Amino acid sequence: MRSFVLPVLSFTLGLAASAIADPTISPWKLHEKRSHIPAGWTLARKHDPSASIPLRFALTQSNIQDIEGFLYDVSHPDSPNYGKHWSAGQIAAKFAPSTESIETVHAWLVDSGVEPHRVKLSPSKGWLEVTSTVEEAENLLNADYHVYDHETGTKHVACDSYHLPEHVVPHVDFVTPTIHFDAKLRKRDQNTRISIAQPGRSTPKSAGEVEKVLGSLEDCDKQITPLCLRTLYGLSYEPVATDKNSFGVVEYTPGAYLQPDLDMFAKNFSTGLEGVSPILASIAGGVVQTTNQSFDYNAESTLDLEYGMTLVTKSQNVNLYQVGDIVQGGNFNNFLDALDGTYCTYDGGDDLDEDFIYPDDVEGGYKGHDCGTVKPANVISTSYSSDEATLSAAYAIRQCNEYAKLGLMGVTFVFNSGDFGVAGFGGACLNTDGSESTDGKIFAPSFPSTCPYVTSIGATQVSPGQSVSDPENACDQIIYSGGGFSNYFSMPDYQKTAVEGYLTSHPISYPKDVYNSTGSRAYPDLSANGARYLVALNGIFQLVYGTSASTPVVAAILTMVNDARIAQGKPPIGFINPTIYSAGFSGSFNDVTNGTNPGCGTLGFNATKGWDPVTGLGTPNFPSLLAKWLAL
Repeated sequence: MRSFVLPVLSFTLGLAASAIADPTISPWKLHEKRSHIPAGWTLARKHDPSASIPLRFALTQSNIQDIEGFLYDVSHPDSPNYGKHWSAGQIAAKFAPSTESIETVHAWLVDSGVEPHRVKLSPSKGWLEVTSTVEEAENLLNADYHVYDHETGTKHVACDSYHLPEHVVPHVDFVTPTIHFDAKLRKRDQNTRISIAQPGRSTPKSAGEVEKVLGSLEDCDKQITPLCLRTLYGLSYEPVATDKNSFGVVEYTPGAYLQPDLDMFAKNFSTGLEGVSPILASIAGGVVQTTNQSFDYNAESTLDLEYGMTLVTKSQNVNLYQVGDIVQGGNFNNFLDALDGTYCTYDGGDDLDEDFIYPDDVEGGYKGHDCGTVKPANVISTSYSSDEATLSAAYAIRQCNEYAKLGLMGVTFVFNSGDFGVAGFGGACLNTDGSESTDGKIFAPSFPSTCPYVTSIGATQVSPGQSVSDPENACDQIIYSGGGFSNYFSMPDYQKTAVEGYLTSHPISYPKDVYNSTGSRAYPDLSANGARYLVALNGIFQLVYGTSASTPVVAAILTMVNDARIAQGKPPIGFINPTIYSAGFSGSFNDVTNGTNPGCGTLGFNATKGWDPVTGLGTPNFPSLLAKWLAL
């Protein structure tokens, strides 16, 4: 079974392979390389050779090349094993690194002069760790370590590239610390506090305070309410299997909701939800803080919960996965740690350069390490994202594979596609050297949306003067629906027919060096309304925009599908992409055929009949989806 990783891309920032010097064991191969210093950083000096550095080798996972086939087997509607999801134990056994990989890397380290007692294997067998000096690390990796200064005053240790012996290369995904320092801007000191937007940088946008709450169907072009959404997508359903079903929303500290805001919204729109809070699942010291209160701190969590809780009704509990302590916060991999213990530091996934590491030794930090402590909900909504280019390909691939493993367990992940059209955060685009800037010309896709194992959600709108009975358009007010083509992941089989149909019927006129035209993962997969949401926030009603809004709406709709299936003794829908792109589900989405997603000095792509890289397959038609999923 083929891999989703694109073998060669002019856009890919690293993962080259070429022989250089002749080491003692076998020829060196370039394993990863950075093409530029990330924005805000400058090279300060060569690192002290005697300084300590903890090297960690992420061992290649067994059978990972077959994960697409395994996932299709339980996710494709034509498969006889549809819905027969795997247990956590089955997944751990299937993907653990081979004995050969462990022994090959261990032997190389020992032969290179590392004393055996300094080479430690993780409990899951996913990592080998060596406490080393900078001088030894440079010799092991044929690398040069430097200290970098950030404009905030933070210092960081990294190298431009590193190498591995040719015979070791197939057994190692990547090594840390090396080229990576993009996802987490800084290591803190005692006085540093995290930035508001963690872990990604996509947050909802506000159009300001609302003087009067309208609330009727006739006003959905002015204010979106739960009634508008239920009418747009045919969501008329009262859940009946809530004790067996689950719905999770992920938030990252210091972002938090305020209970008075939830109550204010419930009083107007949510029967039976006044005084009701989500069920808190604290991860890595996650806390719903109330000290800092503003749009930036409260908008994301409040938006997600007000609409998510309302659409699944008072009968269905909503789990709030609050990630990260108040000192350093958290990110995607810290969340994944809690869902799957095999992904933790020394157990499969954390990267000292890009992840927030727990226990947190700073005063007030969380002293535990949540590893496999939280049961994943059937549907998990995450309205956070980053630019794909800010992560190394190896790092993104490893995380993407974890979403696939959780999909095998029956978990549905939905992520927002971003709010800047074909551009990255803040309208930044890629330059030819792989860096990002506001005057860049190359489209900058969003991650995790480009991961082929998650469902990416774009944004639509009820345009001014239109009603809920009219077709929606791609969102073009305040935000633009994120969409485009990955620079890291190849096109999955499930979307080939839809995407190739779009490319054939609507040839893209942009130069081939502006976007990835080599046949890569395309996104978004679906969309929902993302404009003019009426949100009770910081004691007032405001209008809020973003794919941050559309994502929990789709997640809530899928949760109601799960409820109906569970009530009939059927398993949850799990990874939905092979199903929604299948011929049997044609016509189960409201096609969006008008609008674009501008960015990078262009109009972006066009929304048109069928799938498009602006709104995906369209918006959900709940009655149709319910009937078709109940038939599986």
